[in-house]
Amino acid sequence: MYAAIGVVILLVMVFGGFAITGGALGPVFEAIPHEMLIIGGAAVGAIITGNSLHELKSLGGSFKKIFKGPQHNKQDHIDAIILTTRLMKLLRSEGPVALEAHVQDPKTSSLFAEFPRLLTNKPLVDLICDTLTLIVVSSGTLEVHAVEEVMDNAMKTHFQEMHEPQHTLQSLADALPALGIVAAVLGVVKTMGSIDKPPAILGAMIGSALVGTFMGVLLAYGIVGPMAGRLKQVIEQDEMIFHAVKQVVIASLHGWPQPLVVESARSGLGHSFRPGLSELLDAMRGR
Repeated sequence: MYAAIGVVILLVMVFGGFAITGGALGPVFEAIPHEMLIIGGAAVGAIITGNSLHELKSLGGSFKKIFKGPQHNKQDHIDAIILTTRLMKLLRSEGPVALEAHVQDPKTSSLFAEFPRLLTNKPLVDLICDTLTLIVVSSGTLEVHAVEEVMDNAMKTHFQEMHEPQHTLQSLADALPALGIVAAVLGVVKTMGSIDKPPAILGAMIGSALVGTFMGVLLAYGIVGPMAGRLKQVIEQDEMIFHAVKQVVIASLHGWPQPLVVESARSGLGHSFRPGLSELLDAMRGR
């Protein structure tokens, strides 16, 4: 929502300020469609050239994140900690056999069924189930640091994929000023081909060419660049729930007391999603 508000403010301030200072918006608006055809077309072509179909789909889906924000809210982070804690408690109290049914098919698990929103995050569920399945089939003989390394590797791979659209957007933002220059140069070439025209016509043609440079810079630093930055923020916030789950698993395997396990996971969350310790403990007792 704030991204959309920001874009509106940007456009109003730029074009409104230009108009207030005596600038004529007519020639600018007349030139924008032609310049954007060149700049936008080149940008789309470059993105298609540099990405696979999978990455293009991810890029399209990333705009929802930019305007909607993080996937999970504060309650989801609480639920993730509670769910993982209960699974690890089940492992300790009843053994690998009791845990196996829950992690082999989480969709039919009574524990997972209590947290339907978490089930929609397949990578998160896979991290929990794959890690605990590994513990189950090894009959608890794995060293804690080995489990932690496996989880870190799985999260690293997933996070790299999550950040690909952000890198694409940032690369596009870096390229847009140059694409604006391309449009401007073509406008100058067109102007030089009409050098015998009256000064008024030549001035309008040069002004139209300069709109290309203006649009490239405006899009790069006013819209696409900030969108890439916002997407990075959202992705990093979406990563926190994975770290919380990992912390519960590793701390539990170390044999820490449950309050310390919960606090180690809670304290790693960002302030926007971090519950109070009493709030989290109360939520666990309420389940």
